[in-house]
Amino acid sequence: MAKYNTPKAKKGTLMRLIKMLFKEYKGRIIISMFCIVVMAIGNFASSVFVKNITDTIEFAIRNGQNPWTLSQEGYLPLSTLLILMGGFYVASLLGSFFWNYIMAITTQQFMNSIRIQMFDHMETLPIKYFDTHAHGDIMSIYTNDTDTIRQLVSQSLPSLFQTSFTVMALLIIMLSYSVWLTLIVLLGSVMMFLNTKFIGGKSAKFFVKQQRALGIVEGSIEESINGLKVIKVFCHEEKSIEDFEKLNDHLCDVATTGNINGNIVGPIMGNIGNFLYVLVAIVGSILIIYSDNVQNLTITGFSPIGYGVVVSFLMMARMFTNNINNFAQQVTFIVMGLAGASRVFELLDEQSEVDDGYVTLVHIKYHDDGTFEETDERTRFYAWKHPHKDGTLEYVKLQGDIVLDHVDFGYVPEKLVLHDVSIYARPGQKIAFVGATGAGKTTITNLINRFYDIADGKIRYDGININKIKKDDLRRSLGIVLQDTNLFTGTVMENIRYGRLDATDEEVYEAAKIANAYDFIMRLPEGFNTMLSGDGANLSQGQRQLLSIARAAVADTPVMILDEATSSIDTRTELLVQKGTDKLMEGRTVLVIAHRLSTVQNSNAIMVLEHGRIIERGDHEDLIKQKGKYYQLYTGMFELE
Repeated sequence: MAKYNTPKAKKGTLMRLIKMLFKEYKGRIIISMFCIVVMAIGNFASSVFVKNITDTIEFAIRNGQNPWTLSQEGYLPLSTLLILMGGFYVASLLGSFFWNYIMAITTQQFMNSIRIQMFDHMETLPIKYFDTHAHGDIMSIYTNDTDTIRQLVSQSLPSLFQTSFTVMALLIIMLSYSVWLTLIVLLGSVMMFLNTKFIGGKSAKFFVKQQRALGIVEGSIEESINGLKVIKVFCHEEKSIEDFEKLNDHLCDVATTGNINGNIVGPIMGNIGNFLYVLVAIVGSILIIYSDNVQNLTITGFSPIGYGVVVSFLMMARMFTNNINNFAQQVTFIVMGLAGASRVFELLDEQSEVDDGYVTLVHIKYHDDGTFEETDERTRFYAWKHPHKDGTLEYVKLQGDIVLDHVDFGYVPEKLVLHDVSIYARPGQKIAFVGATGAGKTTITNLINRFYDIADGKIRYDGININKIKKDDLRRSLGIVLQDTNLFTGTVMENIRYGRLDATDEEVYEAAKIANAYDFIMRLPEGFNTMLSGDGANLSQGQRQLLSIARAAVADTPVMILDEATSSIDTRTELLVQKGTDKLMEGRTVLVIAHRLSTVQNSNAIMVLEHGRIIERGDHEDLIKQKGKYYQLYTGMFELE
């Protein structure tokens, strides 16, 4: 049963993300931080210059001097102050430009790196992971969750750093100007913090729920697109729309609630800032009015203030509250980004498929005397390279001898789906599996290629326990044709060559002929160079299946597994495929899973499964004579479900 993960920021996620950033882009991050500091200094330096400019003008007016050419100790000419102020603004502009430029490049490269890491790691995960996680939810990690990380890295974290630096610098400057006015600003900041905590925290929870709901909606859309034909065939459009609307309405509800709370924070913070601005102006004016009464002001240890301090303080108070407001607005994005990062890290932390095998598959060449040796050249002959514990090395010729010896298996340990299954498939034999859906037919093939590991018993390949064989080498020796075909964007040639990437064009042509796909391919607009897209949507189901069989044929493996390969092929095409598989099975072990009994009558042995147990075995004639379940299936007395 597929499941959806609830996005929730785990402890240590932020530090792990920062470590990843510094590991790959340490130099750029340091330069960006320097640019942010320059930009911040340029911004709040203006308030300092406003104080000096105001003081200079006030002093010049009171003393009847020209402020532009003022030459008095402690005061600079107005022209000099304006030039310096302009210089800081230019530095701030340059800092902002280079910070955004560097972070834009760094963020995209970081996202590219994360997606590559996720995809590379995903390729190492066991089949079980994809059986237990909704594909739409996995896609949501690649899209929505990585996008929240992009927002976090490019905007939220730099903004948090800028805000922290600016607030600390402003606090120091304000304290040096007036403790009284600073206390007023800090009081307002406490009110802003409480607002952020109670309202902003609530919105963050709903934004986290929004991420989960978005993943579910995407999964539903993917499912509906994949099953669109089924929906239309059974006139299920209204029900499909109804189901989607429920999921979409839930997404709308949590997103609306989150955005309402998130949008409320800004206006409240803005009004607190406006109130604070007015309060600073009033208190500052009072302090200026009574500044001549030095005794009243100095008994507490504070000096009187002038017009320049109040004007500058008003700017700094506005800047201080704006930064607090900016921080509050970024909290939601930080929470969403960390929730997305947690889901990405969950994928990256998933346990890769364990491979403890040490027997490898190697090419061999034969000598005239019948002996063989390992070679680096590619040949169609293989052997298992088997190192023993005593240090000796054994080469076992790859023949395709498959043995299942009293095998038990369960997808969940406490619930077995296969019970005491024993099968012997000799090289060149065709072994068929027949049974109702859920009887365990496909499960057996999944165990042979070690998509899952057995609970008990043994599976041997050419006498070697498959647990000792490296999984890549094991699977390279198996050719599989699945019931559900999967074609990739590319040419027909590339899709067939997917079975063995080093196959020559001639080998691809031969594989297509074996699968009886050559004729229809040559009738395509560009033959083998015809582009396929959308999982081969421009081909019929039968044609797609023939390409899948050709892909297995080009792999040229000693063991072929056909998992209901002809279930979606018409009777005429089935005859062509049957001829192809007859060629394909020469000298090979073939395991066939089929609902159509006509495709298994020529099998060397037929296994009838029921509830994970083999209840009958033998060739077609033997099973007919037994007049058991197979006989009932063959005569139509009983139908497969």
